[in-house]
Amino acid sequence: MKRVRHMETMAPVAKGRSSKASGLDDVAEGESLFDAVLYPNRSLPNTGFWAVMSIVIASNLFFGTYFFLKGAWPVVGFCGFDVFAVWLAFKLSYRQGRLRERVRVTNEEMWVARVLPSGHETRWRLQPYWTRVFIERPVGHESQVQVTSKGKTLILGAFLSPEERGRFAEALSDALGKARA
Repeated sequence: MKRVRHMETMAPVAKGRSSKASGLDDVAEGESLFDAVLYPNRSLPNTGFWAVMSIVIASNLFFGTYFFLKGAWPVVGFCGFDVFAVWLAFKLSYRQGRLRERVRVTNEEMWVARVLPSGHETRWRLQPYWTRVFIERPVGHESQVQVTSKGKTLILGAFLSPEERGRFAEALSDALGKARA
C-alpha cells in the first residue's frame, strides 16, 4: 500500500507576466549550484505536424469526394470537421509545450519560476537549509518530485517522464545538500 502524504501547497512570493521565456533572469545573483529549465517534451516537430496534416487533409478529401459522388454529401462536412479537430488538438498540444519551470539554487536561496503558456509567471523563494526533495522509489508513472520547506510542498516537473523526474530529483537534492554544507 502506498503511503499518502499530507501536502499543503506552498504560497508563491510573486505572480505576474513574464518578460523572459524561462523566468528568473533578474534574481538569484551569484554563482548557481544548480540551474535547470524544465519543459514538456514535444515528440513531433513542425515538419512532422505538416506531414500529418497533409495526410489527414488528403485522406479526408479523398473520402469526402468519394461519398459526395455516391450521394452522401453530408459526409463532406464531417470530413472538414475531422481536419479542424486534428488541427485544434495539435494547436492545444503545442501551446502546452510552452510551459516552463526554472529551478535555480545558490548558497543562500533556491528560486523556482513557473511560466505558463499564457506568459503568466509564478515564483517561489525557498531557503536551502529548510528545503527537502522527495520522490517515491522506485520512480513510477505516478511519482512526483515534491519540494518541501517548512511544512509546505511544491510539485515540480509533473510533465517529465519518470526517468527524467528521478534524475531531476537526485540532481536537485545534491545541489541542496551542497548549499547546506
